Amino acid sequence: GWQASMKSGSLFCILPCNRLPVQLMSQVRVYTSNGQKKDLGSEDKNVSTPEETVRKAGTGQDTSNADQKQSFLKEPIQVKVKAVLKKREYGPKYTQNNFITGVRAINEFCLKSSDLDQLRKIRRRSPHDDTETFTVYLRSDVEAKSLEVWGSPEALARERKRRKEAEIKYRENLFRNQRLLKEYREFFGNTKPRSSAAAMFFKGPGKVVMVAICINGLNFFFKLLAWVYTGSASMFSEAIHSLADTCNQALLALGISQSARTPDPSHPYGFTNMRYIASLISGVGIFMMGAGLSWYHGIMGLLHPHPIESLLWAYCILAGSLVSEGATLLVAINEIRRSARAKGLTFYQYVVQSRDPSTNVVLLEDAAAVLSVAVAATCMGLTSLTGNPYYDSVGSLGVGTLLGTVSAFLIYSNTEALLGRSIQPEQLQRLTELLESDPVVRAIHDVKATDMGMSKVRFKAEVDFDGRVVTRSYLEKQDIEQLLQEIQQVKTLEELEAFMLKHGENIIDTLGAEVDRLEKDLKQRNPDVRHVDLEIL
Repeated sequence: GWQASMKSGSLFCILPCNRLPVQLMSQVRVYTSNGQKKDLGSEDKNVSTPEETVRKAGTGQDTSNADQKQSFLKEPIQVKVKAVLKKREYGPKYTQNNFITGVRAINEFCLKSSDLDQLRKIRRRSPHDDTETFTVYLRSDVEAKSLEVWGSPEALARERKRRKEAEIKYRENLFRNQRLLKEYREFFGNTKPRSSAAAMFFKGPGKVVMVAICINGLNFFFKLLAWVYTGSASMFSEAIHSLADTCNQALLALGISQSARTPDPSHPYGFTNMRYIASLISGVGIFMMGAGLSWYHGIMGLLHPHPIESLLWAYCILAGSLVSEGATLLVAINEIRRSARAKGLTFYQYVVQSRDPSTNVVLLEDAAAVLSVAVAATCMGLTSLTGNPYYDSVGSLGVGTLLGTVSAFLIYSNTEALLGRSIQPEQLQRLTELLESDPVVRAIHDVKATDMGMSKVRFKAEVDFDGRVVTRSYLEKQDIEQLLQEIQQVKTLEELEAFMLKHGENIIDTLGAEVDRLEKDLKQRNPDVRHVDLEIL
């Protein structure tokens, strides 16, 4: 078997195959960060010589082979030892160098704005698009100031608890503070103009919805009178259809007003999807109220037919309904054409992609209303000519089937929009090419562009940045002569560490500026891109 013996500064091994002794002797120097070295090989004086090793291994060896091996093993082995910086253990105290905004300092540490005036202010690159830089404070300074103001951590904790309880009480009594909230709204309205909810119903989709509500409400009233007078199943279906359209469009108006609300901490991306939710509920309402009742009344007419009175008034009301529904349909078509032209899409693409759910609902409801009026008038005419009430019941079933088809399309299109579908491949390709053509980008992976609704896109990608280009971009903004002087003054590890920490932080800031530039370029290339998330690989 193997036999081995170890000594300080030497290694002795005996191989079982030929019993040849092998001895390695080398001098090891251990370097420390202060430049000192220790000679470990010279400390051991009791190191066996090659001749003694041969005697221990046994006799009968070839002396010539032993001499060759001894001469070969006398050559020293050179070992290169790298001087490395000692790994620093970062404890909780290192987080005191973190930055904190003024709003967080006031809220989390119960301070006043006047307390922050005495602290050190640091200008940093702003993460917001509307400002280039903003002021932050050192967390250690804020913590020290809070202890100075409140005296002890226990007092600060009591104040935080008191403010939390006051906040909970305020939320519980929110409805009692409507006057105070109104004053806040008036104050913020003077400093930051907001779009009025009432103004939304005088242009665009809001105008289309309000016109449809008024016309469908009048149509429902007159169709209901005609059904009471004639007893026609088709006229009943038309009355139910107009009622369903009026209720659904009132729901759309509520969705439009809710979608205009500004984002809050609970909903950071806003309430734009309220239009899709209202349209989805509208589609379900059309199916249940419009199609369901029309089918029910048509089936009951087939099972229990009854004679129909004079249909003259019914024809007049249907004619007026055809004109009014046609006018609303033209308003919706013109609005969709204008919006599709602004987006560079065709009329069909704009409707199928459900870019504006409110206008789409009005368009489809009015188109279905015009067709249903034609179906109802045809079936009522056949009933008048033949005297057979079954035609009228068949017309009610036809109107219900038409409403069911429209509701199915609305449910499908709005569900797809709420699930978060991807943008068109051509648009995604243009955004990808913009990133890949930039010199600072080496590669991009896991690209996602999600349509959040109402022409708002969220773009996400993992980007492999070229560190050489980022560093060169940083060096282009520096004084090279001064930088060379700083390099020449570096003599020790401590000076090297300070030099690297200084310029390393600046290079990271340069990388952040490059990320901001890419995000701005993406938004300029596609104005629908509102939120950009670039993750660094």
